[in-house]
Amino acid sequence: MGLKDFLDKLTGRKKLNIEKGEWINCPKCKNLLYSQDLIKNLKICPHCGYTFRMSAKERVDLLLDEVKTYDLFPDIKPKDILGFKDTKKYKDRLKEYQKKTGLNDAIIIANGNIYDREIVVAAMDFRFMGGSMGSVVGAKFVRGAEFAIEKKIPFIAITASGGARMQEGIISLMQMAKTSMAVNRLNKEGILYISILTDPTMGGVSASFAFLGDIIIAEPESLIGFAGPRVIQETIKQQLPEGFQTAEFLLEKGQIDMVVPRQNLKKTVYTLIKQTQG
Repeated sequence: MGLKDFLDKLTGRKKLNIEKGEWINCPKCKNLLYSQDLIKNLKICPHCGYTFRMSAKERVDLLLDEVKTYDLFPDIKPKDILGFKDTKKYKDRLKEYQKKTGLNDAIIIANGNIYDREIVVAAMDFRFMGGSMGSVVGAKFVRGAEFAIEKKIPFIAITASGGARMQEGIISLMQMAKTSMAVNRLNKEGILYISILTDPTMGGVSASFAFLGDIIIAEPESLIGFAGPRVIQETIKQQLPEGFQTAEFLLEKGQIDMVVPRQNLKKTVYTLIKQTQG
């Protein structure tokens, strides 16, 4: 079982091909939904508010009124540095997901306007190997931060990840420090950094740049944490509270600043930019 399949099973989310014009059942309320109507409704169930996952490009379209580019650094591509092989060669997995998603890797760095303010958006895509963070995710995140510093505009990160990419070994873990240092530079330069956590945000991503935002927002019912609940329970030998690692639980415990429904994300981000930068 791959990381993406494991996290789907962990969160109870089924594999749904929403884009093909199918009728699907909402995993939460079980109502029958027509996929194209769901897409028009920002992939939010009109009956219960359940939020389906979005692609990186859809995330960018959700925030930006004017998209100057969907990816500032399209030429940064992953390499099989370690010659890694599990049930498949890593280089073959990369080709498979690149063909499937149309992306080079699990992140895009977009630039454009949210209303009248220019911003940079780093959007992760869970479809690409579970949004795992390897060298390319780290490199593009850092380049995006540097671009924001150069232009003195806000930097918005939208996370959707199972954590570090095991096929890149220690190189993937190094990205935690690399991205954290980039956030520190944003802070020193006085550049607003907003982190938006979506389902799921786990592992090395949650332990690095995802939780370093000046303001941390999460979508409703998102799974957010480091290790999975089963691993934690076995480690501490205690029963975990109900709703543990949901966005709402983390808000209650003060680990994030707000939970914002998807339809309100754009206005919320814009309002925060105006309040903090005038």
